[in-house]
Amino acid sequence: MCIGGGEFTPFSGHATRGEYHALVQEMSLDALLFQQYFRMPPDHFDELLGKVGPLITMADTRIRSAICPAERLAIYLRYLATGDSFHTIGFSYHAGTSSVCRIVREVASAIWTALVEEEMSVPTRADWSTMAEQFEWRWNFPNCIGAIDGKHVVMQAPGNSGSLHHNYKGTFSLVLLAVVDANYLFRDVGGYGRTGDSSSLRNSRFGEGLREGTLDLPSTVISGADQRGPLPHVFVGDEAFPLMTHLLRPFPG
Repeated sequence: MCIGGGEFTPFSGHATRGEYHALVQEMSLDALLFQQYFRMPPDHFDELLGKVGPLITMADTRIRSAICPAERLAIYLRYLATGDSFHTIGFSYHAGTSSVCRIVREVASAIWTALVEEEMSVPTRADWSTMAEQFEWRWNFPNCIGAIDGKHVVMQAPGNSGSLHHNYKGTFSLVLLAVVDANYLFRDVGGYGRTGDSSSLRNSRFGEGLREGTLDLPSTVISGADQRGPLPHVFVGDEAFPLMTHLLRPFPG
């Protein structure tokens, strides 16, 4: 267990009265309560902490002790679980609002760095084939290897970004352009808020691979189908996307 007040905190008794020290430690003995609080069971918390802990460990200073990695991860997960403001979470954890803001940003970056290659690695031909089998088994859709769509996530415009993140709705946003498999697991994300789904796809590395045929997609003959050769594997999207060899969209209207 860590001790100390950590990055700026206006509260006294941080190490004894903050939620992490007064409540989370008790809930660690009750897996159900722990999961309800963090939306994550204790063993998953420990596993995640083991992977990102070294990346979010801060050095103590002569003025104050640093908030330990476990508490930093707890603050981040509580923010995701509740959607509360940094101000509210700061009161709960006896930490400053600016500290909570910085912790959320740094832990999010650390999780991406630690897990991106493990959880979102570039699929191989064997992976694509497995995803196609899952789509056919679960959704009765042969030769489908992913579903693609985009969503505007509203945000405050970054400094000196001009109209880069300004979208057609008059707000600033980042497009979450996602490709998911048959089990809704993310395989690729990216994009800018100024562009629509089609432009985000065109400007992404995934879209470039789709156009240039570098995704190493398999080709399979569907049994019982009247065809002259292997049918291409496809991703499915809505009307916002273009019709391509490996991208299937509904008929207009």
